[in-house]
Amino acid sequence: MKFVGLDLAWGERSRTGVAVLDEEGRLSRCSSVVLDAEIEEALPPLGTAVVVAVDAPLIVRNETGQRLCEKRVGQLYGYAHAAAHTSNRSRALFRPEPRGARLAARFGWDMDPHVRPGENTSVCIEVYPHPAMVVLFGLQRVIPYKAKPGRDLCFLREQHLILLDHMERTCGALLHLDESDDWRRLRDGVRSATRKVDLRVVEDQVDAVFCAFLAWMWTDERDAMQVLPEEHDGIGDENLDQGYIVTPVGRGLSTTR
Repeated sequence: MKFVGLDLAWGERSRTGVAVLDEEGRLSRCSSVVLDAEIEEALPPLGTAVVVAVDAPLIVRNETGQRLCEKRVGQLYGYAHAAAHTSNRSRALFRPEPRGARLAARFGWDMDPHVRPGENTSVCIEVYPHPAMVVLFGLQRVIPYKAKPGRDLCFLREQHLILLDHMERTCGALLHLDESDDWRRLRDGVRSATRKVDLRVVEDQVDAVFCAFLAWMWTDERDAMQVLPEEHDGIGDENLDQGYIVTPVGRGLSTTR
């Protein structure tokens, strides 16, 4: 069993981060790619059992508005500025299905969160790094490492280094980040960045590494993970075909509780 993180661009014109962990959870490689064919080249060989955590919508059935899982993330983690982006079928990128679903069909990954990964069963789940970071890093607010108006290069470089420090404290031992040439390359890339786009290439890969860690948690620490929306909110399993997001179990504020 290997673990894969995809910080997946919604279309094939932007960069996607790919990270792969070996059977023990050690970071074996990460890269930044664009095309589906390049994603395939970065993945473990076909036939290898994998658990894939994808930062992008996998199941989008709603014509307008937000998916219920996106609303739930906002209710629980909006206080930390970790609300989810809105996805619906009014956007051509999600018709007839999202890119993540196409990749799952192409590589034989089961998107049902109730299917357990095994020797002959590869699965993929939708994740969202921001609420997961809030929980696992013990944050009151997400780290503002994303490029937005008003955030200059110096500020973004500083925030990326804070993110890397949190990653090393939280999952560095499992991933053996101190032994990874790719991780050192990413840290050096932050320090030497002279343009925001330089940081964006690093950002995609760091997010992918974090997603790969969530894929490992989904397999080895399943009790520490939850599938949103939750059944106790009156949502049955049959509604998961409308989309879901997997996050670590942890502190969240709800407007409905």
